[in-house]
Amino acid sequence: MVGGGPGAFIGAIHRFAARLDGEIELVCGAFSSSAEKSKSMAEELSLDPARCYASYSDMMAGEAALPQSQRMEFVSIVTPNHMHFPVAKAALQAGFAVLSDKPATLDVKEARALRKIVEKSGKAYGLTHTYLGYPLVGEARGIIEAGGIGEVRKVYVEYIQGWLATPIETKQADWRTDPKRSGGSGCMGDIGTHAHNLAEFMTGKRMTHVAADLTTFVEGRRLDDDGSCLFRMEDGVKGTLSASQICVGKENSLSIRIYGEIGGLEWRQEEPNTLIRTYADRPTEILRAAQGYLSEGAQDGFRTPPGHPEGYLEAFANVYLDFARALRSGGGVVTGIEGGVRGMAFVEALLKSSAKHSKWVEIK
Repeated sequence: MVGGGPGAFIGAIHRFAARLDGEIELVCGAFSSSAEKSKSMAEELSLDPARCYASYSDMMAGEAALPQSQRMEFVSIVTPNHMHFPVAKAALQAGFAVLSDKPATLDVKEARALRKIVEKSGKAYGLTHTYLGYPLVGEARGIIEAGGIGEVRKVYVEYIQGWLATPIETKQADWRTDPKRSGGSGCMGDIGTHAHNLAEFMTGKRMTHVAADLTTFVEGRRLDDDGSCLFRMEDGVKGTLSASQICVGKENSLSIRIYGEIGGLEWRQEEPNTLIRTYADRPTEILRAAQGYLSEGAQDGFRTPPGHPEGYLEAFANVYLDFARALRSGGGVVTGIEGGVRGMAFVEALLKSSAKHSKWVEIK
């Protein structure tokens, strides 16, 4: 693991998720830019002191020097955005697979450069878009693929939070509102990319154009904390996407509604064990987690019987489990480098559109 040292929220989440199914072991790390903090984290995790490294470059060199049977098999990147590219590049070029926190890079230029590095390395690359790990998200995708709602026409997706409604000084807020560490967008880069990714994954269609309006409400903040856009997708699908971190009282309200010719689907991240399916000529159905009527793929994502709620950690664990299986089989991953490039191209298009007073911009 690179990053995830003392006080880092997402590092602990990654570690919980990785070990939930007993198939992944944390064996080494460079947990902080501070060697002392990294050492204290390794002690807390009871890691071999010899495999606690002062820097990620030291880790790549040290692990590569070990016998094949003893070295790490992949690197988990849990740093702020600006470090995703250099760490991934170093790991891939040293011969290690990579599972990175999103977004893939700081900007689309880096993302395209990383794609070339991934292709040249031949190593697996995964991106932790956590919400794709919810089994009912996969169930919805399967229903759409099978024509269960007819041709998709309309998509409404939003991710609404309130934690940045006022100026706050925390480790998490500090780097997310810093252009040098977060990138060109704040709110849209942080959570709008999740909404974009979810819409593309569920529908199986690419977003092609956006007309966006990004706003910074909190005085003195350097990046957007709110935004929305109209979007167009392949095959004539239209939609709206909203993301905000200044909606007071909201927690992690990610939701999506998809409508086709003969039906619709609705899913909310804060109620992840329910998928609502609507019809033109039948009563609405409420599909519930782990039930026998769900597809085999969805069933595989649950660990407990119906009525025992599973949530964020289990979804995150499904992403890690999928990656572990991919490494063993040599197959693909939930969201690879193409998803990473798509996410950064989406952010770039939003920024261009908003700067042009919401004119339509193609996602390239």
